[in-house]
Amino acid sequence: MPPQTFITGEMRRTVDERFRVSLPAEMAEAVTDDNGQTIISKERFGCVSLWRAADWQQRIDAGVALIHQKIEAGRMENRYGEVQRLGRLLSTRHQTVRLANRSRLLVPDEFRSFLGIGPNQDVMLVGAVICVEIWNVDAWIETLREDMPEFGPLFLQLTE
Repeated sequence: MPPQTFITGEMRRTVDERFRVSLPAEMAEAVTDDNGQTIISKERFGCVSLWRAADWQQRIDAGVALIHQKIEAGRMENRYGEVQRLGRLLSTRHQTVRLANRSRLLVPDEFRSFLGIGPNQDVMLVGAVICVEIWNVDAWIETLREDMPEFGPLFLQLTE
């Protein structure tokens, strides 16, 4: 099922000494499912994303089931190296979390180094339409530098 939200916006927040970051209420609500769960996922170095857990799990389960079927059918025998690589990445890529008071995220240990953040450091919260991203400020600025020139063509392509 496609996400029902359209999340946009950009704001700077400070990660406190206990590695917590507060999300605006509308962003927190958009990434928290009916059970109060959110998925935090590693995207690219310097960026993690937040997703509604139920939506995320449905998408992952469908993909994993397809790969499992291919393995059982013997269609992946020549690709075991890739399957193992996918398994390693899948094992470390995401974690289920709960937002305190439905708006404050405690960034898990293994995601802090991936983000490249320390305590009392600023991060950027970015609405990426279908999820909320948390960026190391330097990584965000570099991404904008690379991607912003393509905004116009991308917008036209996606709205055709």
